[in-house]
Parts: sequence; structure tokens; C-alpha cells
Amino acid sequence: MANRLYNQQVSPKGYKRGGGVTGQTKKSESKPKKKNIIQKLRKKFLPTFGEQFDKAKKEDKKTFKSTRNDKTKGKLEYHTRTKAEEDKAKKKYTARERARAGDKSKQLTDRGAKFKLARKMGKKTFTHDGKTYSTLLKGEKPSKKMFELSDKTSKKIKKFIG
Repeated sequence: MANRLYNQQVSPKGYKRGGGVTGQTKKSESKPKKKNIIQKLRKKFLPTFGEQFDKAKKEDKKTFKSTRNDKTKGKLEYHTRTKAEEDKAKKKYTARERARAGDKSKQLTDRGAKFKLARKMGKKTFTHDGKTYSTLLKGEKPSKKMFELSDKTSKKIKKFIG
């Protein structure tokens, strides 16, 4: 048991105890240079979509044409905005502008619009599709009505109070 553990341990230099060298051997320096040259040529003549995007972004271009796809080479234009930038720009639009663009995510329903209008006008109720609805919000209590009193009644109350 102990002998198996001893043989499986590897020292920091990469030598395995019990014989045999493990780890990486030094490669000749000419191969990485060839790879670097090939990579540079590929980037120059056949850049990936991401590389084209990054280059256009660095140059502050709003659009760029991709040359990667053989069928549509240079015909399609792409914008240089990221998803985060798109979301940020979308949030700046008002509900009305989003509605014009066809986005229905945050628009009011017909009943909601009538509720909002009636509440703004100070009405207590509104009707929608023949039904009557209140303009009170959930948990909101109706305000108590103060009746106008005649002069005689108000004088009596004032005398009684003090």
C-alpha cells in the first residue's frame, strides 16, 4: 500500500519517484514562431467575427461588414453595440415609444388606462365593459365624507366643544 503511494507522488520538478521523468519537455523555438506567423496572417486575411467586431469597436464604428461567411461575404452589416448597451438603450424609451416600436411588455391594458385616467381626474369610480370599478388602490380605505352643516348646527357644535 505504502509502496503504491510512494510511486504515484510527483516532485515539484516533474520527476516521478521511482523513476521516469514526467512533465513537459522543451520544444524547439522554431515551431512557436511559425504558429505566430500563421496566426498573424490568418488575423489579417481571415479574421473571425469576434476579431472584426473588436476592431470596429476600437475604431468607434457603428457598423461593420463581416467577411467571414462565404455566401454573404461583405453583404451583411452588423452593429457594434453589445447586449448590455442594447438593454440600456431600450430602458431609455418611454412606454409610448416602445409601443410604437411594437414592444408590448410594459403597456397598460384598456382597463388599466381607464383606471389611471379616472384616478388622475379624482373620480371615485369608472366603468369598463359595462362594469363599475373603484379607483381605490389595494389596501387603501375610502376617505370619510364631511357633510356641510347649517349655520345653526355648526354654532351648537362650537358651543358644545368649547
